[in-house]
Amino acid sequence: MQNKSLIVISFLLAFSFPASISGQETADTTRRAAVKVFLDCQDCDMNYTRQQIPYINYVRDVREAQVFILVTDQNAASGVEQFTFTFQGQGNFKGMNDTLSYTTNPDQTNTEIRKKRTDMLKMGLMRYVVRTPLFNEIEITHNEELEGEEVIDRWNYWVFELSTEPQFESEEEQKELGLRNSVNISRVTPELKLEIEMDHFYDREKFIEFVNTDSAETTTYSTRSTSMDNLFVKSIGDHWSAGIKWDLGSSTRENYSFTTRILPSLEYDIYPYSEATHRQLRILYSIGYQFNNYIDTTVYNRTSENLYLHSLNIAFQVQKKWGSINMALTGSNYFNDFSRNRLELNSWISLRIFKGLSLEIYGGVAHINDQFNLKKGEITEAERLLQLRELQTRYRFAGGLQLSYTFGSIYNNVVNPRFNESHFHF
Repeated sequence: MQNKSLIVISFLLAFSFPASISGQETADTTRRAAVKVFLDCQDCDMNYTRQQIPYINYVRDVREAQVFILVTDQNAASGVEQFTFTFQGQGNFKGMNDTLSYTTNPDQTNTEIRKKRTDMLKMGLMRYVVRTPLFNEIEITHNEELEGEEVIDRWNYWVFELSTEPQFESEEEQKELGLRNSVNISRVTPELKLEIEMDHFYDREKFIEFVNTDSAETTTYSTRSTSMDNLFVKSIGDHWSAGIKWDLGSSTRENYSFTTRILPSLEYDIYPYSEATHRQLRILYSIGYQFNNYIDTTVYNRTSENLYLHSLNIAFQVQKKWGSINMALTGSNYFNDFSRNRLELNSWISLRIFKGLSLEIYGGVAHINDQFNLKKGEITEAERLLQLRELQTRYRFAGGLQLSYTFGSIYNNVVNPRFNESHFHF
């Protein structure tokens, strides 16, 4: 009886074990046949994306990919973004390219936007997935309650955004209160663009020095600023735009009780504006008038003055599968005194050098010689340390770089959110 049982067990193992291996091999073969995708997206939730789109292979090197996907975004209006998805086939999918776009709604939450962006990725990937064995795992559905109806925009493209950000911090010998408020109003159409941004900032720091157990000395410092920036732009064809910028404001740190600047402007983009999410080379010229009324007498013994100025801005941007480049060169000077000028260069460059190796360089440099607003008089230690007052400088420079190299498995399909930091940091 015991021998007979052993024979039965051996018989079952002989047939079931090869079958399980065969099933595993079939699953592995199917998975290896899935589309290899390199997703270039700066702010995508990759854990969520992998969970929602499990029928592709995510690779870490663009050269291993059959499909390269570049996700870019630009502001379509205040509080609204337009995402562009560029699909580029490689290898056996070479020539199968596509471009899709999705524009958010001001009422959508971050969760809703994340879902819609992922849905757009799913739709764009279907033309590649249908050519793989994983096609059998896909089902396409729709909302049966959908009804055709005309869409009427009751707001006529107007968008309003209000925000407030109170902050406070308290210790035994120091207390700080900060408040930021902003109002953004915009109306953006293909022909016209109107943006109004109002900001208010207030910060107060109180220092308490205990002379003895019964008395203490209190010193309070505060800074405040308000601004209102207005922009109106009219489209003139595929390459030209004309508009006007009008800014108003005040700032205790910058010694302005009131300042306003009006700049009629003209812009030319060498590439059509329709290609803005992929490449731009914009040349913007502005000329106009500025009035300053100062809180305290300036180093030039002025309490107010009228100024005339012009500026030229050249901005270059390109986003490709090898990386991206963003650069902006701005020069300006005042007609009242041509020696009063400013030149700035800001850039951010990301390059994939070769398999696994990438380089990011960012920085900015400025030559500054137009500080008409500097307050006259000695600078106190508190003003310097707490940045209560703008200081004279001839230059500004900041930057950095990051070099990274990755190696190992080309696949990156696994989702594991354990121990992700989500608690509040002081």
